[in-house]
Amino acid sequence: MDFEVRAIEESEFKDWQRARRVGFLRPPVVPDEEVADRLPHTDLSRTQGVFDRGRVVATFQSFAQRVSTVGGADLAADAVTGVTVSPTHRRRGLLGRMMTADLAAAKERGDACATLIAAEYPIYGRFGFGVATWATEWAVDLTRAGFDRRRPVPADEDGGRIDLADGAEIRKEGPELHRRLAARRAGVTNRTARGWDVGTGNAYSPDPWTEPFYAVYRSESGEAEGFVAYGADDKWNDAKQPVNTVSVRDLVAVTPAAERALWRYVCSVDWVTRVRTGYRAPDDVLPLLLPDPRAARVVTHADMLWLRVLDVAKVFGPRTYVTEGSLVLDVKDTAGLAGGRYLLEASPEGASVAPTAAPADLVLDVADLAPLAFGDESVVRLVALGRIEEAVAGAAARADLLLRTPLRPWSMDIF
Repeated sequence: MDFEVRAIEESEFKDWQRARRVGFLRPPVVPDEEVADRLPHTDLSRTQGVFDRGRVVATFQSFAQRVSTVGGADLAADAVTGVTVSPTHRRRGLLGRMMTADLAAAKERGDACATLIAAEYPIYGRFGFGVATWATEWAVDLTRAGFDRRRPVPADEDGGRIDLADGAEIRKEGPELHRRLAARRAGVTNRTARGWDVGTGNAYSPDPWTEPFYAVYRSESGEAEGFVAYGADDKWNDAKQPVNTVSVRDLVAVTPAAERALWRYVCSVDWVTRVRTGYRAPDDVLPLLLPDPRAARVVTHADMLWLRVLDVAKVFGPRTYVTEGSLVLDVKDTAGLAGGRYLLEASPEGASVAPTAAPADLVLDVADLAPLAFGDESVVRLVALGRIEEAVAGAAARADLLLRTPLRPWSMDIF
């Protein structure tokens, strides 16, 4: 059938939202308040719809994003979101048509990469996306964690303190803390002012809003170095004992002292016997911070940020490297966006990436650049999996020395 694929017009936004809701199995009713809230923040030129006889049957949206790389620089990214195909129109190539158009436009704009959060794992690899970051959530049984809950509110050995706060204070202090976090960990996507409003209940939401508790950690000098937002349920057992669970919504810390203190605080709230951590970096300090790390049980470990490299030089050039070395990467890209053979020459002083005719050290699909971009994955492991070809003996081990990082990348936000 001949479907029309194009950017939507303002008058079509409500129908587009309805189709998006259908695709995500949300009630297919779009309140006027939702349209009034979202439309002013929507770039219609980057909001695609597929039309069948005037009806929207597939949706696709992208927006400008910045994502941190190793060393604190940020990359211009094409963030993909709102991707749906109505159940009546599955398996007809509609996603492929929208994705091809969007990635071509992103390449033309000069974006370094595209990003997305995948609802389902198998969908996006065929478009050159790969997993760049992972997330882990723990459930902590505080009855066996080992903390002395009789002690005062925990701060840290440096004389810092923890103060309760409200959403307005988080909107004031949070953006700078988030920027500082991005400067020390790769994979962090930027938060806009609207993102802070939505995340703190200062904007319209189609879902009921429950105000969380907020706490800010300040150093001895009074400088904010981290915050936590958390909610709690209200449960009592048959013996009239409180058995509440705290669920962490957001925890941002830019110093080790702040991170330790905030986790100790969350784990010391009266009436709480269990903590759900929310999605954290897989190498978060929390499990080993507990006197008994076995009290922390992994409840989720899954892919988080997917990355599609559009320009190899723009992705691998700005990041930092702790050692000196060179690699020739032969990148295969059936879409023709980032393929070619590239020489990466790097040192602690900087890096350069340029096309080359030199023999390849490693041969790989563009999707397998994603787990290497922020240093999260071992090249040796990917060679063992058959995903990367080691054209020169020892090249995988050399690549690991060059690309791996002490901290795993982390993406905390779903978009």
